[in-house]
Amino acid sequence: MGWEYSEKTKQLFMDAVHGKPGTHLGEIENPDGLGEHGSIACGDAMRFTFRVRRHPSDPTLDVITEARYLTFGCTSAIAASEALCDIIEKGEYTPISALQIQNSDIVTYLEGLPEQKIHCSVMGAEALEAAVFNWAQRRGVDLKALGIDLHDQETEEGRVVCKCFSLTEPYILRKIKELNLRTIPQITSAIKAGGACGSCHHVPGGLQDLLDRVWQGKLPAAAGSAAGSPLPLVSIDAPAPADFSPYQFSKKVEKVVDEYIRPSLKMDGGDVEIVDIKGTMVYCRLKGACANCAGAAQTLKMMVERILKEQVDERIRVIEV
Repeated sequence: MGWEYSEKTKQLFMDAVHGKPGTHLGEIENPDGLGEHGSIACGDAMRFTFRVRRHPSDPTLDVITEARYLTFGCTSAIAASEALCDIIEKGEYTPISALQIQNSDIVTYLEGLPEQKIHCSVMGAEALEAAVFNWAQRRGVDLKALGIDLHDQETEEGRVVCKCFSLTEPYILRKIKELNLRTIPQITSAIKAGGACGSCHHVPGGLQDLLDRVWQGKLPAAAGSAAGSPLPLVSIDAPAPADFSPYQFSKKVEKVVDEYIRPSLKMDGGDVEIVDIKGTMVYCRLKGACANCAGAAQTLKMMVERILKEQVDERIRVIEV
């Protein structure tokens, strides 16, 4: 069964993928701000760019006039990206005031999201922060002097807690506090941590330990609305198909699917089945929620095929069956 999306979410998604005038799918050439969040290997990724009308003397008074995105992900990820651009362009935001936009604003604009899809709105808010940080560097704006800390180094410097999605302790702790996350399922819904193999749930220093550290001695409360740095792509060295047998090649494809593609699809209630492999042609069938999703064809080409090309061999083609 597919996800229950609002009519607003479905309309924004369809308008975007069909290139309807007024939508924002694309990229601004020579942007004033550029930010990325997520990873193709983790299942969702967004590249957000914006252009400003520059103030002649005070860059903090620049106004965002145009916003665009390139998003890899499901229906809700694309709709959330579209919503973010709509909010910004209709609001006469400066880059600094745009930081007031939270993922809850995106969810409200979409007239709601399934709980398991809240991470899509968080991705937009994080990509916006990264773009504002980039704008500040270009324009010589000292964000810390203005009392703004965008945590631009925390992903690289922190201990990795969730290895499946390369999420670090400082990042997870910050999101637990910011989003008032009280349980492991709420963490997974908001930022995907713990959503693949689950091995980080209850190990020492894992998600439950981080929750206990933040909320120790505090009364339970319902989680608030859900809202970085680019996550690194996982790299797998692989020789060309000519260097090993068809059997070895098929096992390599299956390994990448099992370790990096299937866990992400299962996060969204879906799965993928490898029906056959002939040479570099990989015949696949989406299953579960992904099979009924309006973005199924995009998932096969932009996720399954792209990851296999990057991690196994660039000549691979994924064929839907």
